[in-house]
Amino acid sequence: MNLLLLKANQVTGNCAVVSGRQLEHLLTVQRSQVGDSIRVGLLDGLMGQGIIKTMDANQSSIEIVLETQAPEPLPLILVLALPRPKMLRRSLQTIAAMGVKTVYLVNSSRVEKSFWQTPLLKPEALEEQLILGLEQARDTIIPEVHLRKLFKPFVEDELGDIIANTNALVAHPIASIRCPVDSKEPISLAIGPEGGFIPYEIDKLNEVGFKTVHLGQRILRVETAIPALISRLFPS
Repeated sequence: MNLLLLKANQVTGNCAVVSGRQLEHLLTVQRSQVGDSIRVGLLDGLMGQGIIKTMDANQSSIEIVLETQAPEPLPLILVLALPRPKMLRRSLQTIAAMGVKTVYLVNSSRVEKSFWQTPLLKPEALEEQLILGLEQARDTIIPEVHLRKLFKPFVEDELGDIIANTNALVAHPIASIRCPVDSKEPISLAIGPEGGFIPYEIDKLNEVGFKTVHLGQRILRVETAIPALISRLFPS
């Protein structure tokens, strides 16, 4: 945790109260004590510094000063075929840490139906993983995650408008064009499931404006492809 990320209900005036996971981290990882200064931020708000005023085994009160803006978000819309639950957890943290603010989790022929039943897709569970990513990267603006269980209607009815005014790319092992480097324009990036999108899905994405690109000869896991593609598109 490189940033103690507070929710509005934890803050009254210039005082915040933490307990649970956050308090445990302060006590056991950072080994914080009364009087220590720590980095703090308000979810979807400013960042700043906090001074620990009280601390015991149950809670800690922190005097906070918030005056710094969150880092600039990436100009990226991510369309991601729903990964298996264990991979989804790690992917959400990575997405949040790297500055992506708009995510569409979509269905695909190779996405198992059972994946949509995972408790990780509940709003509170999504928020938990995204917050972990924000805390790692020292960011406060939580990504918006949209769920789309029907691939064809989503692509035909919504996706064209979503990606308007962006360079739309779909990562696919079978492609003739390498993924661009250091993009100077907004990007919409589609990443398929393990094994990639099937040809029909690639065709549908191409129809609404996506260009098919690759990262090279190696086939990467989704959780590896996400940071590899984002780092290539926005290396700074």
